[in-house]
Amino acid sequence: MTGALDGVRVLDLSRHLAGPYCAMMLGDLGAEVIKIERPGVGDESRQWGPPFFGGESAYYLCCNRNKQSLTLNFKHERGLALARELARGSEVLIENFRVGVLDKLGLGYADLKAINPRLVYCSISGFGYTGPDRELGIYDFLIQGRSGLMSITGEPDGPPMKVGVAIADVAAGLFACNAVLAALFARERTGAGQHLDIALYDSQIAVLANVASNYLCSGEIPGRWGNAHKSIVPYEAFQAADDYLILAIGNDEQWQRFCVAAGVAAWAQDARFASNPQRVANREALIPLLNSLLSGKTVAEWLRLCAEADVPAGPVNTFDKVFADPQTGARGMLVQMPHPTLGTVRLAGTPLNLSATPAQMRLPPPLLGEHTDTILSRLFALDDSAIAELHRDGVV
Repeated sequence: MTGALDGVRVLDLSRHLAGPYCAMMLGDLGAEVIKIERPGVGDESRQWGPPFFGGESAYYLCCNRNKQSLTLNFKHERGLALARELARGSEVLIENFRVGVLDKLGLGYADLKAINPRLVYCSISGFGYTGPDRELGIYDFLIQGRSGLMSITGEPDGPPMKVGVAIADVAAGLFACNAVLAALFARERTGAGQHLDIALYDSQIAVLANVASNYLCSGEIPGRWGNAHKSIVPYEAFQAADDYLILAIGNDEQWQRFCVAAGVAAWAQDARFASNPQRVANREALIPLLNSLLSGKTVAEWLRLCAEADVPAGPVNTFDKVFADPQTGARGMLVQMPHPTLGTVRLAGTPLNLSATPAQMRLPPPLLGEHTDTILSRLFALDDSAIAELHRDGVV
């Protein structure tokens, strides 16, 4: 069965997380992804460990499946020439070099548009191609701080905190993938490619969503709420008898059902707690009562009770429980793939579920330069002696 992007060639010049994550999703959808890496070095994320497995970091493994690895030396003119030829025959190029670097190498958008007007050229950078900070190098952590995300993350009386994953990188990768797909669709109508300018900074501001909107409408600077919610009560994590329980009651009907099921029906009629605005106003009175109540049963007991009452509740799972969860397996969010040095590698699956052209796990994350000779032979019709010469001269 073919994928939605079968026949689309993606040239992935990116490294770290945002660009590779975008390219991996395109690969999951059926695109042929050729990952370009520096000979002998490769994507820096290959060394971002521990843990390491089969010579690769787990970090690298998370965002590089469904790709082929080709090493090219951009300090060698023949390496640049091969990259230009690959771009000539590709539909998409993804890069996350500092702004201006590829222009100096003759691999900028204007250079490649001249030889391939249909090319969708996706640049991912810290601050984008415009603005006073466009040339700054950046990492996810710095973006989380500058974008305001850390100012709303953490306990109210604690320091600002980053999110536990590189959320600015992941968000930029997701937005980049959306933009690539939109540009490919537009190209079907216009015949022309275009330059996509995706910034981590922009992406993280967009992800602030309702919290940013609250500020822009009210002028009130938001603070940190920890696991609580500014506008909904109860909507936070509570300590049950054995572990933490999330209670997420979004309307008054759910609150009434919870109170009855929990044996505190009078709370639903209490003027302080009867409606959400009243519960928000009287948060300091209600939360201690809930803490005392919920500590009397285990998480499993509360989950069973809440499920029977149709009240949203859930556990705070550690990763072992997440990947052992039957729902995770049923949704294909844990996959096992053959790997040349690991034997088998376990990876998080894809959330992209298409009924007619499903995503497929075709290739494990490649070893550095694993497909160099195959690609040179297949796409450039080079024989063994010509390929050996490229290796000898340090081109690949």
